[in-house]
Parts: sequence; C-alpha cells; structure tokens
Amino acid sequence: TAWQGPLWSTFAPLAGAAFTLATAVLLVWDLKHPERFLLILTRPQWRSWLVRGAFIITGYSAVLGLHLLASLLGAGWLARALAVAGLPLAAMTAIYTAYLLAQAKARDLWQSPLLPPHLLVQAVLAGAAICLPAAAWLEPGLVAPLALLLAGSAIVHLLLVAGEITLTHATAHAHLAAKNLTRGPQARAFWTGQALLLGGIASLAVGPWAAPLALAGLAAHEHAYIQAGQSVPLA
Repeated sequence: TAWQGPLWSTFAPLAGAAFTLATAVLLVWDLKHPERFLLILTRPQWRSWLVRGAFIITGYSAVLGLHLLASLLGAGWLARALAVAGLPLAAMTAIYTAYLLAQAKARDLWQSPLLPPHLLVQAVLAGAAICLPAAAWLEPGLVAPLALLLAGSAIVHLLLVAGEITLTHATAHAHLAAKNLTRGPQARAFWTGQALLLGGIASLAVGPWAAPLALAGLAAHEHAYIQAGQSVPLA
C-alpha cells in the first residue's frame, strides 16, 4: 500500500526535510545577526510569530526525522502514527508566514484573512507537484491521484487569487499594492505565474513531468505578491 511505499516512507520525509531546512536557513538569515538565533530558542518572545515559527519548524523537523528513522528501521506503524502529529505541524509550517506577514501592520496587502488558507492550498499544490514526478518513477499507481490533487489545488489557488485581486480593499495602501501587483511593476511576474499554473494544469494530460510548470508559476506568484506588498511607501 501507499503507507509502505517508497514515496511515503523515504521520498516524502527527505523532500520535506530539505525544504524545511531551506526555510530555517532563510529564517536565520533574515535576522541580520544569525548568531542571535539561539536567543529565539533560549529567550523566546512568544508574541512574535518569528519565534513561534521557529518552534513550529523545529517540531516539524523532529517529526520528519523520526518518520525517516522509523522507515529505515522498518517500523511502519510508527511512521503512520507520526502522521497524526505531523499533519497539524505541516499545516502550521505552511501558514505561519501569513501571521508573520500580518505583524507588518504597515503592509496592508498582507493583512488579508484569505492568506492563511491560501498558503495552505499552495503547500498542497507544491507538495503534489514535487511528489508527482517521483511517483512516476517510484510508484506509478499514485500518479493519477497526485495529478488530481495538483489540478484541484491549482484551481483553488487561482480562485483565491481572483478573490484577492477583485474584492474591495479596506485601505488605499492595500488598493495601491494590489494595483502594483496586477497592473504595475509586478504585473509581468504575477500574470506569468498564473499562466504557468494554467499551463501546468492543462499539461497534466500529457504526463507528470509538466508539474514543474506549476512550481514555476507558484514561485512567480509569490515573488510578485511579496514585492507588491512592499512597494507602497510607508509614509
């Protein structure tokens, strides 16, 4: 079954660990003084989502490590049990950035209540796109369900994007940032991202190797979204 297959037992925890490590490195790098990272763990300021995010990532990394160890030892029952703890930690790892961005009160575009669920949908999209080519090699029987998951999450992402850019924005700063996103300096990256995602959905009929289109589209969208949020002067 899928629980004993190499995609779940080996590839998924290794891929999760690699991207979680990259997230942790960027988190430490963003501190400007990386040597102070230990202060986050030893003297945490719990009101900060930077601190909460560090602990969430640490907990998720521990579960991934135990998952991989359980698989190597042949303890499939333990790997399945870890999914109970891993699922909420994976979800929080995906969405904590929304709360971190929300702490930047002057960046009105990032205050959207749609952002946490949107980031969760994007995490599902990215996970399916990363696992799909691996499934074609390791477990072909999982290609069809992963392709459906990728297509479904990409469609939900596009619907959420449509909601974010068409709903009336609460402030002039949010409106200006959204304008910069869709018609200003970030418009090329933004619309390219959506086009790549649509191309990825359409190309899934050809084969799983079209999944990188979805990842490229998601990366372009995120770049445009973050840059647009910072494009409005604070004063």
